[in-house]
Amino acid sequence: MLDRRAALGGAGLLAFPAQSWAADKRRVINAMMTDEPAHLNYPLFNTRIMQEICGNINESLLLFDWQFKPHPNLARAFEMSPDGMTYTFHLRPDVRWHDGVPFTARDVAFSCGVMLPQLNPRSRNAFSHIRQIKVVDRYTIRFDMEQPFNAFLLSLMASSAPMMPAHIYEGTNFRTNPFNFKPVGTGPFKFAEWRRGQFIHLTRNEHYWRPGQPGMDGIYYRLCPTPEQRLVAMESGAADFAMADDIDTVVNSRMVANPNVVARSDAFNGTGEISIMEMNQRRWPFSDRRFRAAFMHAIDRNFLVKAINFGVGKVATSPIPSNLPYHDDKAVVKYPFDPARARALLDEMGLKPKLGGVRHRFGIMMIPDGGGYWTRAAHYIKQAMSEVGLEVNLEATDWPTFSRRSGNWEFDVDCNSYGQYGDPAIGTARFFLSSNIRKGVPQSNIQGYNNPEVDALFHKAAVAVDPAEVQKLYSRLQYVLTRDVAMVWLYERQAMFFYNRRLKNVIMGPNGPADGFGSVALA
Repeated sequence: MLDRRAALGGAGLLAFPAQSWAADKRRVINAMMTDEPAHLNYPLFNTRIMQEICGNINESLLLFDWQFKPHPNLARAFEMSPDGMTYTFHLRPDVRWHDGVPFTARDVAFSCGVMLPQLNPRSRNAFSHIRQIKVVDRYTIRFDMEQPFNAFLLSLMASSAPMMPAHIYEGTNFRTNPFNFKPVGTGPFKFAEWRRGQFIHLTRNEHYWRPGQPGMDGIYYRLCPTPEQRLVAMESGAADFAMADDIDTVVNSRMVANPNVVARSDAFNGTGEISIMEMNQRRWPFSDRRFRAAFMHAIDRNFLVKAINFGVGKVATSPIPSNLPYHDDKAVVKYPFDPARARALLDEMGLKPKLGGVRHRFGIMMIPDGGGYWTRAAHYIKQAMSEVGLEVNLEATDWPTFSRRSGNWEFDVDCNSYGQYGDPAIGTARFFLSSNIRKGVPQSNIQGYNNPEVDALFHKAAVAVDPAEVQKLYSRLQYVLTRDVAMVWLYERQAMFFYNRRLKNVIMGPNGPADGFGSVALA
């Protein structure tokens, strides 16, 4: 019997019609989608697939370098008052939306004051520190803060705060606006066509404000649902990009060794991502901390990393990744692989084995990954749960279904991942703040976790000025969250980005694809 590595290299996979892609012009980028998004409203479902596409359409006020220092983008300049209570942005006067309407301070006020806080959980938390947004003139806008917020500029990163057109969305239902399927932005590429089941096509913005960009004529995001297809597409040169989940970790080394491919492990540094599982804590037994602890003890996370993910990543012990500021390994409560302890906890809460040895049955909603890591992980976790008397039903989904069910709390347990996006106040807090329990909003506190101490600690850490005090608060947070088993943390991801050597200037900063591909050109 062939193992998975051999199967991925099998000649039978060449039936995938990669050659049909190669007919495109050399100045067109061919990228891939593992599944189609439900829409292209960037703030409404701000996940990786949306960032990879919409990062070319919608832009941010600022860009960030590899040291996470801010630089001008749609804002040509900015100032912060010495007390950190006021931020003033001076906008470029030469930027237009793709439909020709000028980009102005009105769009910034609408994006940061209305649309982003309503739809994007990261923005809702970050922008809650704003007292008022003042349109000074057509191209000047001022943010007055309730108190200093040390992560405010980072909260304007493109992956968190894309600017949205007020003239299209203001006064409408953001979730049903028809422009969710034909987005309008200011970016280097504009929406051209969405052929369902085949591709999303972006074309060159001929009136882009940045001189010399875009360097390419367009981008095709082609639906390529299986890992085998995506591998063949990259190796044949039919696809130019393989982003994050596009290439199964089982063949990462094969891609790294390919002389025609550039491998980048830093393209998603701005995310700081952890693979997790979320439990609907409104439902029993997920509401019981002992069940959540038993779940953690039942999973061999070292095996997940080494065998299921082929050594890519690191076991996660904290809500803050170990390679980012504020992580405190001494503060966390750890849950080593211990099936006997898991069984004891289940016994303690009254979940005794019944007929067939089954204590409880529940569903795990799988993240759509086209048969990659998450599919393998879910099957392993199903087996691990059976060893302690828990029977799992694996529920396959597509992205629209996953988004709807998770946002509407229609699940027992789901698979997911989250990023820190530069600061815990931006990327981590949104999953645990009680103020972020908002039905219909994915990537928020969909678990229903509620702890007043956690709310207070996140608020204090966000506004603290003394670095030692910030560390003290985040250390306490890590203790409380891990003590509560507020979430199932599996492993810290190291997402890879592969691209064809025929291209250059592909990854220009830690925000990777979310900053768009305007700089990409032929090598």
